[in-house]
Amino acid sequence: MAYTTDSIPDLVDDIAVVTGANGGLGLETAKALADAGAHVVMAARNQDKARIALAEIMTAAQGARLEVVEVDLGSLVSVRAAADTILARHDRIDILVNNAGVMAIPERKTVDGFEMQLGVNHLGHWALTAHLMPALLRAHAARVVSVTSTAHHIGKAVDPANPHLEGRYKPWRSYGQSKLANYHFALGLQAAFERAGVSASSLLAHPGLSDTDLQSTTVAEGGGGRAAGFFRWLAMSTGMKPAQGALPQIRAATDPAAQGGDFYAPRFINNGAAVRRPFLRPGRKNAIARLWEVSERETGVVMEIAHE
Repeated sequence: MAYTTDSIPDLVDDIAVVTGANGGLGLETAKALADAGAHVVMAARNQDKARIALAEIMTAAQGARLEVVEVDLGSLVSVRAAADTILARHDRIDILVNNAGVMAIPERKTVDGFEMQLGVNHLGHWALTAHLMPALLRAHAARVVSVTSTAHHIGKAVDPANPHLEGRYKPWRSYGQSKLANYHFALGLQAAFERAGVSASSLLAHPGLSDTDLQSTTVAEGGGGRAAGFFRWLAMSTGMKPAQGALPQIRAATDPAAQGGDFYAPRFINNGAAVRRPFLRPGRKNAIARLWEVSERETGVVMEIAHE
């Protein structure tokens, strides 16, 4: 039987944090979790869009428990401030969905000097997860869901000598690298949880081809070339609606049968029901070790996982 939002168990006791919850897949994820009873922290950069999204969820899910926290994943100061706000309000976090991201944009830097796609898609989420780790570990069995893309297949593992692709930047090359970093982060975090003997788990999801603002933004930014226009047309013509595209990450976050290290995606790679999929990329152990090295070095944030 296909997994739908009706499959989500009662989440009335859960606290969930969703990045990029002001639109697209993040909005649909926040809406589904709130409708199931969770208290949802909508972490978003654009506060005008976040307020509109909050009103939309409140209309769709009567009695929804929501709050908006501003976070710019391209700024480590903003990430730290957002985490501090969340931790001040919540002793524990049961679900963290690292959903926000940018795709195939022209080369630019974050305020910390990181290549923007790696900075937002991975390093910002690395820092946020690390800062929120104490609250995740206080939950009974927290889940951290990282959202990747089929583009991780075109990516190369982060090179510690040149993680920001200085002199080698291409929009799709960078996007593939960042999405492979999400993939390696999810697997590495699960391994770290297992080594520490904690009850938290890390899972991975990708939405397939979904018709969201991500493609429109890529076209508007002009970095993705002709491919961006083609993928935008393909998403509009054959892509899944955001509510369906969000189901793999919703399932990873909520399915009682899901386990740490599971990967959820559309049945037919880019379309179809949300199902558990196998991992196909080889050489993960060394790539994960390099990603940990780069992430800690660049952000100055250590991923500390231990019983309190």
